[in-house]
Amino acid sequence: MSESRPFVAGVDSSTQSCKVVICDPVTGRIVREGRASHPEGSEVDPQAWWDAFLEAVRAAGGLDDVRALSVGGQQHGMVCLDERGEVIRPALLWNDTRSAGAAEDLTCERGDGDRERGARWWARATGLVPVASFTVTKLRWLADNEPENARKIAAICLPHDWLSWKIRGGFEAVGLEGLCTDRSDASGTGYMDRADAVYRREILAQALRISVEEAEEIILPKICKPLEAMGCGDPARGWGEIAIGPGCGDNAGAALGVGLGVGQALLSLGTSGVVAVVSETPVEDPSGQVAGFADASGHWLPLACTLNASRILDAVGAMSGLGYEELDEAALSVPDAGGLRLVPYFEGERTPNLPDATARLEGMTLKNSTRAHLARAGVEGLLAHMRFALECVRELGVPIEKVLVVGGGARSRAVQSLAPEFLGVPVEFPEAAEYVALGAARQAGMLHSPTI
Repeated sequence: MSESRPFVAGVDSSTQSCKVVICDPVTGRIVREGRASHPEGSEVDPQAWWDAFLEAVRAAGGLDDVRALSVGGQQHGMVCLDERGEVIRPALLWNDTRSAGAAEDLTCERGDGDRERGARWWARATGLVPVASFTVTKLRWLADNEPENARKIAAICLPHDWLSWKIRGGFEAVGLEGLCTDRSDASGTGYMDRADAVYRREILAQALRISVEEAEEIILPKICKPLEAMGCGDPARGWGEIAIGPGCGDNAGAALGVGLGVGQALLSLGTSGVVAVVSETPVEDPSGQVAGFADASGHWLPLACTLNASRILDAVGAMSGLGYEELDEAALSVPDAGGLRLVPYFEGERTPNLPDATARLEGMTLKNSTRAHLARAGVEGLLAHMRFALECVRELGVPIEKVLVVGGGARSRAVQSLAPEFLGVPVEFPEAAEYVALGAARQAGMLHSPTI
């Protein structure tokens, strides 16, 4: 380790903000950090990510003592570049739903009009069934709605790829051929092979309505190995001594940051819920409930996402007039919900796929029509919902031996108390932390040292 550059940096370039943590690679301790906001919306000029990164770096005290850096970032976004490396149009982010129709079209096309047969093809080929969030559907939307922009495409990359490329100096320093990515983020595009880290050019051609020969001419980021440095930082900015890691998608970064091992699940209780399990083998789920992503360590990360998670507790709190601490106290004051059952589909649901569903209370009696029983039913409804997502992954043959619960909902005392019973496996609640940025920092540290 260079005495003059003892630290590593991890970056979390999320939908909302850019966070930079500077860490000791031996202990993992954060020595300083910085943050800057991203603009709201589902369509963003990537320049905003670069500006936020520079601001966050300044807030973190610079990179003069940093020897390696990796970027974790929001998945699935579409960044299209022309032959001069210029962004052709604002990036479409994962939460831009205008490509929902394109997702349906792509699925049916592979089944010759039969959606179920098409879904089986996609799951077998890529580990995914197209939905609006995936990059491949956004490319089809572009081809159909902005064909003049589609014709300008010389390279396609993801948000974390583009930011890593800019940190290395961008077009002027490394050209379009310098674009790199990692398995975890590439596995969420919809055009990476399910079992191998290679692109499926025939799928790219299908999405853009071009020939396979034309698709071969489009530059896609090199898919780096988990600990393969893609190069060094931009010498013009004084970053020439900083090794740049392959980075990762946000869920893979969080799994790496929390130290998730094979057979262990990360359960994130944010506004939505995420169940991600490290698996030694890839999966395929024609139902589309489980996405067969790769992780940042060389394994796989099958993932199920729910629309409803901590918002379930928000809704029950609003109905009962209880604050968070009062809700916990009430839920734990009774031994069970007394037969009251909450079906928690307040915003429809993705897992299971019930977009038009609504929430409902079942089994109401005079005895269980109390705030305490309602609070208990809310917590039990949340945990039963997350158990269903875990079971979706387990049914694909993925063992789950332990669950680590993070996110805002993990702070609930009632959730902490009842989770082991409802999830049916040992449960841990790690301290709240910036796990995506920490995972990226861990990856950066491992580029040179196996001790972090």
